[in-house]
Amino acid sequence: MKMIFLGPPGAGKGTLADRAKDILGIPQISTGGIFRAAVAAGSPLGLKVKSIMDAGKLVDDETTIELVKERLTQDDVKKGYILDGFPRTIPQAEALAGFSTVDKVINFDIPDSGVLVRLGGRRVCRMCGFNFHAVFNPPPQEGVCDKCGGEVYIRDDDQPEAIQKRLEVYRAQTEPLINYYREKNLLLDIDASPMIEEIVVSFKKVLGL
Repeated sequence: MKMIFLGPPGAGKGTLADRAKDILGIPQISTGGIFRAAVAAGSPLGLKVKSIMDAGKLVDDETTIELVKERLTQDDVKKGYILDGFPRTIPQAEALAGFSTVDKVINFDIPDSGVLVRLGGRRVCRMCGFNFHAVFNPPPQEGVCDKCGGEVYIRDDDQPEAIQKRLEVYRAQTEPLINYYREKNLLLDIDASPMIEEIVVSFKKVLGL
């Protein structure tokens, strides 16, 4: 099954994707992961991404699309995939349709107030990227990831002012994808407000698992 996870920052897309990849036996693919892998591989596209990121700029649509297209040719996606963080815009969605057919799009529905609670307490491992939460899922040892021993920190974009800005960008650029995919009868809505176990149950239910 080829899937896209949609929703505002802090909706829990990455957390559920980590669970869903085991449930469905397909890989979770995030743009961040693709960027890191390309840079580590030192491919021509990877070197281009590194130069862009080193300059503190956002990776442009054309490069992002090429990296996703390249990633979807790999053997582990033969049974499907979960795209988390791509597409972010209508042009990206139209480009994706040119080289892959999506089966389902899961929309994680959560109010802005819920996002502020989620992201305001989020803590991230600087080494492996694992997400913790100061209230719901703190690391056993404060400031230390129990997965890899890396430093657990608060990202700059999880500060309150940054969260509001990210929500504004999401509403302007990515939210239109909800109607885009609803009109194609691909969209399935999930209430992303509860704890992860309830969301997993809802996820299985909407897929008929």
